[in-house]
Amino acid sequence: MNDADDVPQLSSEALAALQEFYVEKQQREAKTTDKTHSYSVGSIEENWQLSQFWYDPETAFCLANEAIRAAGEGGRIACVSAPSVYQKLKEQDCQGFSTCILEYDQRFSVYGTEYIFYDYNSPLKLPAHLEAHSFDIVLADPPYLSEECLKKIAETIKYLTKGKILLCTGLIMEEYAAKYLGVKMCKFIPRHARNLANEFRCYVNYDSGLDLDTLS
Repeated sequence: MNDADDVPQLSSEALAALQEFYVEKQQREAKTTDKTHSYSVGSIEENWQLSQFWYDPETAFCLANEAIRAAGEGGRIACVSAPSVYQKLKEQDCQGFSTCILEYDQRFSVYGTEYIFYDYNSPLKLPAHLEAHSFDIVLADPPYLSEECLKKIAETIKYLTKGKILLCTGLIMEEYAAKYLGVKMCKFIPRHARNLANEFRCYVNYDSGLDLDTLS
């Protein structure tokens, strides 16, 4: 008698059930892996020619959570030129909120209908389904630290938002941020995955969680 004779033989029904279990397990693992890859910041590399600089994971996570909190249950969040925050929002399966990304870089079209091509030089050239004042909060990160860029993106922000604005831009833009959007600087200091020469800050026009000392 060999060792194989001592192994209990499974019925055909048991074998089929076991096979189904492992197939479903592999599908779940593959789905999780695909999701993590698709929505992670590293899945699309920065393009410095387009003035792209991704936030570090902690900053992106913090900003995403602030946007969710500010939008409220069932709220709508628009990310304007802020793909690393959008990706953190997507990692949370959009439970209790919806979001979209307005971005010039067409690599982000992989996100399907939530991607909207956006050129800040044409701030109100937007698809018809993006109705005025239809987002509970707009989170924006202008690609360039210039008055012209901020002024144009401000048109987009004011068109989209119902009221709340979360702006991330350079410290040197504080005066223009107040002038064009009526926002004030927060205590929270955003950080990027790569060290940048310019200091960055967050600006809001509502009572935000970004002024908590634990976030600075």
